[in-house]
Amino acid sequence: MNCAQPGCTGEIVDGYCGLCGLAPPRDSGPGTAGEVASSRAPAPSGTGAQAGGSGETSSRRSASTRTSTGSSRLGAGLVEVPAVPYRDPASAVMAEPKVRESRRFCARCDEPVGRAQDGAPGRSEGFCRRCGAPFSFTPKLSAGDVVAGQYEVAGPLAHGGMGWVYLARDRNVADNWVVLKGQLNTADEDAIAAALAERRFLAEVEHPNIVKIFNFVQRESSGYIVMEYVGGASLKQILAARREASGDRPDPLPVAPAIAYMLEVLPALGYLHRSGLLFCDFKLDNVIQTQHSLKLIDLGGVYRMDDTSGPVYGTVGYQAPEIADAGPSIAADLFTVARTLALLCIDFKGYQSRFKFTLPPRDTVPPFNRFDSLYRLLLKGTAPDPDDRFQSAEEMADQLVGVLREVLADEGGAPVPAPSTLFTGDLRAEPDRADWRLLPVLQVATDDPAAGYLATIAPTDSQELVELLRAAPEQTLEVELRMARAMIDAGDLAGAESVLAGIEASDPSQWRAAWYRGVSEVAGDRPAAAGQSFSDVYRAVPGELAPKLALAVAAERADDPVSAGAWYEVVSRTDPAYTTAAFGLGRCRLATGDHAGALVAYARVPDSSSAYLDAQTARIRCRIARGDTDPPELTDLHAAATNLEALPLDADQRARLTAELLEAALDLLEQDEAAADPDAQLLGNPVTEGDVRTGLERSYRDLARRASGAERVRLVDRANQIRPLTWT
Repeated sequence: MNCAQPGCTGEIVDGYCGLCGLAPPRDSGPGTAGEVASSRAPAPSGTGAQAGGSGETSSRRSASTRTSTGSSRLGAGLVEVPAVPYRDPASAVMAEPKVRESRRFCARCDEPVGRAQDGAPGRSEGFCRRCGAPFSFTPKLSAGDVVAGQYEVAGPLAHGGMGWVYLARDRNVADNWVVLKGQLNTADEDAIAAALAERRFLAEVEHPNIVKIFNFVQRESSGYIVMEYVGGASLKQILAARREASGDRPDPLPVAPAIAYMLEVLPALGYLHRSGLLFCDFKLDNVIQTQHSLKLIDLGGVYRMDDTSGPVYGTVGYQAPEIADAGPSIAADLFTVARTLALLCIDFKGYQSRFKFTLPPRDTVPPFNRFDSLYRLLLKGTAPDPDDRFQSAEEMADQLVGVLREVLADEGGAPVPAPSTLFTGDLRAEPDRADWRLLPVLQVATDDPAAGYLATIAPTDSQELVELLRAAPEQTLEVELRMARAMIDAGDLAGAESVLAGIEASDPSQWRAAWYRGVSEVAGDRPAAAGQSFSDVYRAVPGELAPKLALAVAAERADDPVSAGAWYEVVSRTDPAYTTAAFGLGRCRLATGDHAGALVAYARVPDSSSAYLDAQTARIRCRIARGDTDPPELTDLHAAATNLEALPLDADQRARLTAELLEAALDLLEQDEAAADPDAQLLGNPVTEGDVRTGLERSYRDLARRASGAERVRLVDRANQIRPLTWT
C-alpha cells in the first residue's frame, strides 16, 4: 500500500510509512465526526514555537493564508480575540541556546543543578549531587544535523522539562517544518526504541485543537517525538507580553477571553479522555494561539488510563494534590484547567507555594468579587476531593459557557440567552409575589431507563401524577425526582422529604435532590433553609441561572430585598427570558425605594414574552404609585399615559389603569395648584382639577357597567364622590 501523504513515495508497512513514518489517514477517530481533523497535513501557523513543541504549515501554503490578520471568535463564538500574526518559523530558532540557571533541575529528583557557586557560573553538564543522575543542558543537535535520515535540523527552539526542542525540515514530505522534541535521555538504545514504540499510539490522536504527532525516531542515545510546528504565542507568552506592556506590572487577561481560551481547548481534552488518555500537564505553556485557533501542544506527558505503571508528568501549581497517591484521573486533568484559568484572569501570587492547591481569599481578588459564578466554578474545579470536581470536560465546558454569558452581560454586552441542559426555563411570571411554583423544573436525563415512560405522562392532577409515578415500570432516579416534585405540588412535603432522603442515601453528592428540597422548603415557608439547599445546588452547577433565581426567591420570601435583588439582577440581565427575575427585581427595587431601577427591571421583559403586557402595566404603576415622601411628578404621569396609550389592552384593563393614573394626577393637582396646565393633555383630559375629575368619574362609571354586586356599588359611589362640584 502506497503512502497517501502529499509528496511522499513510501509504502505502508505494519501500519506506518517506511519513508515518512506517518500512519495512513483515517476516515474517523475515537471522537465524534465533528471533532476529527480531515487531514494529517500540518495546520496553519502564526508565530514562534514553544518548549513543548508545536507545528506549522507547509511552505507551499499561500501567502494570503500566512499573512492574514484581524481577529477570531472563541468561547462558543461569543468572544473576539486579536489574531496572532504570522512569523517565519526560521526566525524562532534561538540565536544562543542556553538554559537559564534558575530553570536547571535534575530530571530524576527535581534537585536544582548547574547553578553558580562562589562566583563561578553553573556547569551546563554534570551529575546531580542528590541522586547522581547525569544532566546536560547543552543541545545535542545542531543546525544541519539530519535525524533518522529525514529531518534536517534548523536549530533549537526552546528547552522544556524533557529536554531540547528543535525546528527541522522534513526532507521526505515537501520540506515541511516539523518539531523534534527530546523524549528520553539514556544510553540504553534498546530502552529508547521500546519506549518510542510504546508511545506510537500518540500518532493516532487527531483533533483540530491538538498538535499532530507525525513520527518517533532516535539518534544515538536520544529519542525524539516528531510533531507539527504550531507557530503562534503560548498563553504564557501572551500574559508575559501584557506584563511587559504595562511596565512589568501584572496584567491578567479580562475574564471573558480567559474563559474563551479554556472553552476552546476543553473539547480537545474531552477527546483525549474519551480515547482513554490523560494529558496530565495542562498549563499556560502548553496552549498556543495560532492565527485561527488554539492548539494543545506537548503530548510527551500523555498518560494511558489502562497503563498505571507509566511515569506521570506535571507542574507544581497546576497539578492536583492527590496525584502522588491516587495517580492521574479526568478530575485531576480538569483541576489543571481550573488552575490555568485562574492564572489567566487574576494576579495569582503564591500559586506554587502558599496557594499550591487552593485559591486566594475571595475578598482579595477583584474578579472574584465581581463575578461570583467564576469564583464558584474555580472552587468546584479545584475541590480537594476529586469526586467534588467536574467529572468530564463536557460538564466543565457547559458550566463555563454559563459563566461566560453572565460575564458578558455584566460587562454591558447584549444578552445571549441559551437553553439549559439541566433545567427548564422559569414558568409564567407572577408580577406581584415570589412564588415557588414558578421556579424551573429539572430536565429528565435522556439516558435514564424510565425517560421514555416519563415522556408519556401528560400533565394531570398532582395526586394522580404521584400514583402514575408509583406505577412506573422501574423506580429510577428520574422517576423519584419527578415524584418528589409532584408531592410538593400536592402539598405532601413530608412525603417529598422521604423520597429525597432516599435519593441522597444512595448518592450523597446528588445535587438534584437538594434542588427539590429547596423547593419544598420554600413551599413550607422555610426560606432560610431553602437558601442553604439552593446554595448547595449553586456550588454544584455554578454556570446555571436556575439556582440563582431560586436563591432570589428564597431571599425575597425571607424579607431580604437587597440580597434577593442582587440575585434577580444577575439572572434577568443575563437572560431576559427569565421574566420571574425581572418582576422580582422590580419588586425588590420598589421595596428599597429605587423606582428608576424598577422601571429598568420591568423593561427587560422582551416584547415577545407572554408577560410583556404585565411588565408594561407594572411600569405604568411604578410611575404613578410613588410613596408619600416621593410623589410622582407631572412628567411621570405623562410618561405613564404615553405607555398606556400604546398598549393593546382590553377595555376593562384600560379603564382600571386610566382610573389609577387620573387618581394620581388628581392627588398632584390638589397638593400643588401650580401643576395645572390647561394646554396640556393627559389621556385626552386637560390637566386641570375639574377636567381630571370629569375624566376620572367617566372611568369609574365605565368600570361599574362591567361589574356587579358590591363591586358595582363601590365603583358608582366612587364616581359620585370624585365628580366635579356644580351649582345646578
